[in-house]
Amino acid sequence: MAASRTPTDVRPSPPSGPERGSGAAPGPRGHIGRVVTGSLAAGLLAAALLAAAPFVPARESAVTGAILCGFAVGWALLAVLSVRSTDQPQRWAGVPALVMGVGGLVLLGFGRPARDVLDWVWPPVVLVLATWMLAVAHRRLRSPSRRWVLYPVIAALALAGLGGGYQTVAVASDAREFPMPGQLVDVGGHRLHLSCTGTGSPTVVLQPGLGEMSSTMGWIAPAVARQTRVCVYDRAGRGWSEPSDTAEDATQIATELHTLLGRAGVQAPYVLAGHSFGGRYVLTYAARYPDDVAGMVLIDTTPPASQPGPAVAAPGGRGSDDAVARVSALAAAAARLGVARLYSQLVPGTLPARPAGEVRASTSTADNFASFVDEFAQGNASAQEAAGFTDFADKPLVVLTAGAGGDPADAAAHVRLASMSTDGVHRVIDGATHQSLIADHDDSAATARAVLDVVASLRTGSRLTD
Repeated sequence: MAASRTPTDVRPSPPSGPERGSGAAPGPRGHIGRVVTGSLAAGLLAAALLAAAPFVPARESAVTGAILCGFAVGWALLAVLSVRSTDQPQRWAGVPALVMGVGGLVLLGFGRPARDVLDWVWPPVVLVLATWMLAVAHRRLRSPSRRWVLYPVIAALALAGLGGGYQTVAVASDAREFPMPGQLVDVGGHRLHLSCTGTGSPTVVLQPGLGEMSSTMGWIAPAVARQTRVCVYDRAGRGWSEPSDTAEDATQIATELHTLLGRAGVQAPYVLAGHSFGGRYVLTYAARYPDDVAGMVLIDTTPPASQPGPAVAAPGGRGSDDAVARVSALAAAAARLGVARLYSQLVPGTLPARPAGEVRASTSTADNFASFVDEFAQGNASAQEAAGFTDFADKPLVVLTAGAGGDPADAAAHVRLASMSTDGVHRVIDGATHQSLIADHDDSAATARAVLDVVASLRTGSRLTD
């Protein structure tokens, strides 16, 4: 007769489901979904806080490095918390934490040189990392958070790698396709691009508008060069010019242009011609260096303020407006992921083929995006500084107004600007728009004619006519 069973003979049923063979205690421990979501959210918050932290310099490399360090915190939290508080340890998350942390610290420590190297190294590393993360997460994470949280984050990481790789290769290709004309001249901490063509005097200096580069004068410069010497240049961060750590308001831009022309041996006096925001810069130049300016053309100029502002740039330069500098850095970082190249495809192609290609290439760069944000943010200061121009004596001055789509208040301001010289004239170009005055073949001819009218007036001593 079989012996009766005692309670000690009872054996627990083997675990079923995902816990079999895991060595974990029966029953779930913690909630992996909350850990995944909370950790990655904490990483996003840490990235935002570090990017805005006052101890992180407001430069692209430093801000990007701080963001990567913040993301590294999120992945590290996922690795640690999943091991300590759940039955689904995700130790693999330590790998992206290490990669992002090291990358961030390198950018923080070495700045622009490290960024130039990482532009090439980072995209393939990110793509390999994202592929590996996708595979390992599929095997080791059993939670809806894998589909709704982790997969989208990994997909965004892969997209950033693809965009960054495309941007880096495309920038290198653009550099080969559009070699720099002219020369680079050191103006104090960075170099600006200057290209002069034609012969004769006085020399005409063309100043592009907001966010634009020298190649936007692709119709006007050749037309003027047929009769006199003409120089085009790129402000800091545009075209072939190097970026600057200084706030690029009208005073700073005028100062750098004065240094550029002097060091390049371009003899004064000049005829200055500025389009849009560029008109503010030539007005500021004329107010600060009146002996250097023989004549001027204002091409549908963005009007200056009604009252003058500071005579010099605010102390501290770019760092005096920390928020703007950080937005500028973020814009540049986004551009390195290919965002700017998408935007550049929207640039109208009404210029000659080569200048149009150069404009698209420049528009898609990180430095251009950053300098555009800086320049736009300095708009009010530039308007006040340009208001320091109040008297052009009897020097020839032509003020052009686009006849289509303009603001009547701007046209009235243009009339007042023309009255600041006893030899000033105001011309409305019928049918022309603000941009077509430089970008359209026919309308730009009216602009070139205005420039050459000022040149002829100086050569002959005759007065301008409407």
